[in-house]
Amino acid sequence: MIVRPSMGYLLGLSGINNKTSKQNIMKTKFLIPLIAGLGLLWACKGRSTSESADSVSSAPVTKEKALNTKSDTIQNNAKLVKTADIRFKVKNVQQTSEHISALTANLNGIVVHNFIHSTTNDSVNIQKSNDSLLRVSVLSITDEMTVKIPPGNMETFVEQVTRMGIYIDKSRMDITDRSLDYLSTRLKLKNQNELVDQQKKGNIAPKDPDNLLAFKNSMVDQQIGNRKIDDSVKNSVITLSFYENNIIDKELIANKNLSAYNLPFSKRLAISMENGWSVFVDVFVFLANLWIIISLGFIVWVIIRYYKSKKMAAIVKS
Repeated sequence: MIVRPSMGYLLGLSGINNKTSKQNIMKTKFLIPLIAGLGLLWACKGRSTSESADSVSSAPVTKEKALNTKSDTIQNNAKLVKTADIRFKVKNVQQTSEHISALTANLNGIVVHNFIHSTTNDSVNIQKSNDSLLRVSVLSITDEMTVKIPPGNMETFVEQVTRMGIYIDKSRMDITDRSLDYLSTRLKLKNQNELVDQQKKGNIAPKDPDNLLAFKNSMVDQQIGNRKIDDSVKNSVITLSFYENNIIDKELIANKNLSAYNLPFSKRLAISMENGWSVFVDVFVFLANLWIIISLGFIVWVIIRYYKSKKMAAIVKS
């Protein structure tokens, strides 16, 4: 048996379905704006958070940049002259001098003075033969160097140089601020240039030629002084003095005493005999050249003897 629903029942069901669909549509209309609003609020919040984080993170950077700029400005304006003086002992002066020269070149520096000096503390001469002596000397070797190094490489240079020594006698570093001197000279030059310009324009009567020349020479000296300060700032001057232990030096030298240069006895005897024969021959030749004088003398002697004997005979007879 089939039971069919009545018309009223069907109308009731359709009414209920229509009411439910209307409620669902109303809920959907309210949910969509709510979800959109929450999404917009979340996006705004995240953006503000990121912006605040960026502002917080950028603040120290800006501050750090400002500090760096300030420090750079101070460093650029400051005229700091760095100098150092080191005295130390080494194993070998010559090798150390070569190593320091190479190190200076590697650090963009220059050696402006290098003086190696050997001093003889004591020496003695020992006779080796008639014409030679053995000289034994005690030598003291030192070296004095002056180098110019960029200030940024000064600490590296000093550290590596001190490692070359056995020990350090003294080490000194000085930093002199020449900023005020530099500024004073610049201001003086500015005033002097303004005075020269006014003289050229005719606002001020020119000075005496001698005074004007002295005035210009003073300006040149001030400019050179500032350039010297700039050079001292760009290149730190380091004075090095190092030495090694005394060494014993042996060398064979010639004998300066000429009386020691004699020939052997046999050779001298043979030379004497040759010289004696030469003297005899020379005397004989000399006498041969005087034969006429000798002959005349002999004749004169015979005549005188004859007259003497004749006179003696006359005296005896009487």
